[in-house]
Amino acid sequence: MNRFHVHLNVSDLDASVRFYTELFAVAPAVRKDDYAKWMLDDPRINFAISDTGRAPGIDHLGIQVDSGDALAALGQRLDAAGGSVVPEDAAVCCYAQSDKLWTEDPQGTRWETFHTFGDATRYYAGERACATDAACTPAPRAAKPKVEKGTARCAPASGCC
Repeated sequence: MNRFHVHLNVSDLDASVRFYTELFAVAPAVRKDDYAKWMLDDPRINFAISDTGRAPGIDHLGIQVDSGDALAALGQRLDAAGGSVVPEDAAVCCYAQSDKLWTEDPQGTRWETFHTFGDATRYYAGERACATDAACTPAPRAAKPKVEKGTARCAPASGCC
């Protein structure tokens, strides 16, 4: 079953962890110095917060799926929706290993669809630190398609993540 995902940037992680722990009535499933994540069943959501230097507020929304096949099917739906779809295979970000597809809605809200298949010991593990995009999200509008539209395969132009 899919799970809705919300990632917020916060300026005070400890205060935010206290607030959301009270709100959700459960401690985070993952807690690091710069990150916390709740995996809730009611409502079914992957709610994450991080203090990585970005402006406080919504970083991105998303859908977490249970399998690679479900990610591919969701990628076809994203492609049909009309934006650039940026794949990020075997990404290490937010203390997890995942295959991802990124896009933006017409307002520019970033959407991450992903299948997580393992844990990671670091927040981000890429070729370089994401100094301007600390949540490890490629810029879908800057993507250069690898092949013609209709295949859900584009490449990030930023080199980040």
